[in-house]
Amino acid sequence: MLCRYKSHLKTIKPIVLVFNWFCEFTGLHNMTWQPDASGLAQIIQLLKESQSPDTEIQRQVQQKLEALNGYPDFNNYLIYVLTKLTTEDEPTRSLSGLILKNNVRAHFTNLPPNVAEFIKQECLKAVGDPSALIRATVGILITTIAAEGDLVNWQDLLPALCQLLDSEDYNTCEGAFGALQKVCEDCADQLDSPQLQQSLDVMIPKFLQFFKHSSPKIRSHAISCVNQFIIGRTQALMNHIDDFIQGLFSLASDENVEVRKNVCRALVMLQEVRMDKLRPQMGNIIEYMLVRTQDDDETVALEACEFWLSLAEQTSDCTEFLRPFLPRLIPVLINGMKYSEIDVILLKGDVEEDEMIPDKDEDIKPRFHKSKVHSMHNDVSNQGHVHNGVDFSSGDVVGQGLPVHRPCKVKGRDIMAAGDGHHDEDDEDGGIDDDDALSDWNLRKCSAAGLDVLANVFHEELLPFVLEKLNDLLFHQEWVLRESGILVLGAIAEGCMNGMLPHLPKLVPFLTETLNDKKALVRSITCWTLSRYAHWIVTQSQQNGHDLYLKPLMNELLKRILDSNKRVQEAACSAFATLEEEACTELVPYLHFILQTLVYAFNKYQHKNLLILYDAIGTLADSVGNHLNKAEFIHMLMPPLIEKWNSLRDEDKDLFPLLECLSSVATALQSGFLPYCEPVFHRCVNLVQNTLTQSMNYMQNQEQYEPPDKDFMIVALDLLSGLAEGLGSGIEQLVQSSSLLPLMYQCMQDQMAEVRQSSFALLGDLTKACFQHVKPCIGEFMPVLARNLNPELISVCNNATWAIGEISIQLGSEMQPFISLMILPLVRIINQPTTPKTLLENTAITIGRLGYVCPNDVAPMLPQFTRPWCTSLRNIRDNEEKDSAFRGICAMISVNPGGVIQDFIFFCDAVASWMHPKPDLKEMFYKILHGFKDQVGDETWTRFSDQFPQPLKERLSANYGV
Repeated sequence: MLCRYKSHLKTIKPIVLVFNWFCEFTGLHNMTWQPDASGLAQIIQLLKESQSPDTEIQRQVQQKLEALNGYPDFNNYLIYVLTKLTTEDEPTRSLSGLILKNNVRAHFTNLPPNVAEFIKQECLKAVGDPSALIRATVGILITTIAAEGDLVNWQDLLPALCQLLDSEDYNTCEGAFGALQKVCEDCADQLDSPQLQQSLDVMIPKFLQFFKHSSPKIRSHAISCVNQFIIGRTQALMNHIDDFIQGLFSLASDENVEVRKNVCRALVMLQEVRMDKLRPQMGNIIEYMLVRTQDDDETVALEACEFWLSLAEQTSDCTEFLRPFLPRLIPVLINGMKYSEIDVILLKGDVEEDEMIPDKDEDIKPRFHKSKVHSMHNDVSNQGHVHNGVDFSSGDVVGQGLPVHRPCKVKGRDIMAAGDGHHDEDDEDGGIDDDDALSDWNLRKCSAAGLDVLANVFHEELLPFVLEKLNDLLFHQEWVLRESGILVLGAIAEGCMNGMLPHLPKLVPFLTETLNDKKALVRSITCWTLSRYAHWIVTQSQQNGHDLYLKPLMNELLKRILDSNKRVQEAACSAFATLEEEACTELVPYLHFILQTLVYAFNKYQHKNLLILYDAIGTLADSVGNHLNKAEFIHMLMPPLIEKWNSLRDEDKDLFPLLECLSSVATALQSGFLPYCEPVFHRCVNLVQNTLTQSMNYMQNQEQYEPPDKDFMIVALDLLSGLAEGLGSGIEQLVQSSSLLPLMYQCMQDQMAEVRQSSFALLGDLTKACFQHVKPCIGEFMPVLARNLNPELISVCNNATWAIGEISIQLGSEMQPFISLMILPLVRIINQPTTPKTLLENTAITIGRLGYVCPNDVAPMLPQFTRPWCTSLRNIRDNEEKDSAFRGICAMISVNPGGVIQDFIFFCDAVASWMHPKPDLKEMFYKILHGFKDQVGDETWTRFSDQFPQPLKERLSANYGV
């Protein structure tokens, strides 16, 4: 009943009512306040009615309670019911306290001082109530007041609670400790402030005394209170750290579950902040954590299992201490990776066919759009796929045995700048959880994550202990154990890949066959595990043909996409999207079959999996590019997408994945998208316009308007960017007849970083597609771009940098008035040691382009950026962007040859990175290299070139004769 009441308290809008009966007893009569009997009776009646299952009664009660909030005296009645009215039932009293807590949270600063003081005094008097429920409610109310009203302003709270700890009455001691625990949790930062340092100096040693208390609940409270100050390295705790650790050791074998749980939690945190104190006892601690990871209580086992994750992050300590324990630890982690009986029940593991059951709205978690990030090149150093670690914490992989949804791939370019709060593009666990019941972190997920990170520390050294268990698990009669074995194979894929290579020729066909297992949860985890080995599968197929691994896997995954079980459908979609990213154009011969399957799934899928299907289609478009631009494929793919597009309202959040999908498709189809372009373009412009209008209304009148969901604007900007990139000059007429450019200018100045990020991506694409419409606005755009050259927001800075480079190529020498705005922040970025690789490369290319169009203005700064410029661009493939950047550096050297002398070896190395420069660019390199050689003379040049690594010396000699 309390939950139902609280829900309505949040959702029903207040209606102001005036109750004449209440006016008779309003007014506070200092600390001797007593309630009016009739008023009290009516409030009790309201509290009773609020527990009714009848929603209409709840609505009426809510209106009355909202009206009563206009009277300060009302809060006195609530605290009176909670603390004094012992004749009432406990749920009603507790409900009164929870309503008061909500009032405190919403209106505490507006309460008259005497009312606030009255509430505080009554809370302290009721801390020791005989009822555990009432004590807990009072504790919640106390910490809410402390958090809302500032702990410093309640000066007698901490001394009073600490004094009550010494009470011989158990209820008083426990109630005080319960309140202190909540205050320590919610107000740890306040407690660690200089104003409260003295209080904390008293509290910490007092808490430590209670580690030996006879009551397990009080022991647990005491540890929990101290635990709140570990991560912050609070000095009051550091002063007693040895006593604290000794106290933990003394409680290591406590019979109480909560005590053991808090001991494990403390040791995990101490490992992060005071490893120096644990090292002498690390062998004993590891022995203890091995036992606790197998604790009969899963919550204790989970807390202990966190220890392995934490230890693995400290690589040197991990290898030193854990190596002797691996033969015992690995089996423990593997045992923790199987579904429990309750997991199977909650996941409906015995339900094999559920494709006809509609999804509930609450099953579909909020989906977050990842804004577009532009990169201008392909990275030579990253031609092979890098297997990123799996973030098991999101719950999708190991909670349900699969990565339920992959975030959409970055559109348009193939390198993602990390940062700005986005997930990495290969983080395969983000998005929609499959089942609320298992969406939380649990032992299965933690064990799998532990095995994953340990595999990345010990690599092949771990494998013998894993394989020993795997042989039994993979062929076990019990499907739960068989499923856990397949999860183990996926968890070690990244860290133990080299050691797994000899086994994969047999394992991959075995797993491909297991996609037909009769148990849905086995089929789904197999989809995920195979996706973890997709890079090996594709590499083998490129070397030995498709028939051995790629084609069988593709056929089976496509069958599973049409599986009769919804969980398998989404696992297969996700795995196939990973395969698409790896295989790219290797899939072109099978496009008809792939599209046939994906389009059929449109009519088969329920709501939730439909959103994931969009991602698989978008990733396919990204991967095969303009190979999709054939009439046969367009006629298969576009009708269901456009049908969905037309059926969704502008405010429907299902537009997010559909717009992302269409952005990829439009980029891939290029001219093939023209028949669909106009209505899509205009709707996107309208989405941007409507969101900006809603945002303006909200800023002007926040009480009347709700803040808009700006993701609608972001996905619309990204789709417009995809249209511009795919259609090129074909979008020119649409841009000319629309208000897109002034709307984009507003977006470029939006407070939300992701909006600016997407607007700069669109600006760059429009610059390439129809610069004649962008050029009149350049004077307004350039200062905004310059203001966003801030590397703290990596992706925003990245896209602004890219747009500047594109504009400079179009403007040519007319860029000169803006050089001084741009060059200084760009040089700062390229010299900053923390700048991510992608931003470094984009910055280098833009600096080169600025130098290409205005060499006289940029060349004087050559000594400030030559070295990082050359090292940033030596590893990217030959392409047009690299070409224009190197033409720029050559032009600047011709203006200021002395500017590169101190870093000329880096220039030589960058020149040698070119595989096939255009003839005129190669001639520029030749003249610069020979010019320097001729200037310094053969003898000096020989001494200089002797510093070159042998491969560099050979390449320069072969290609340029120096």
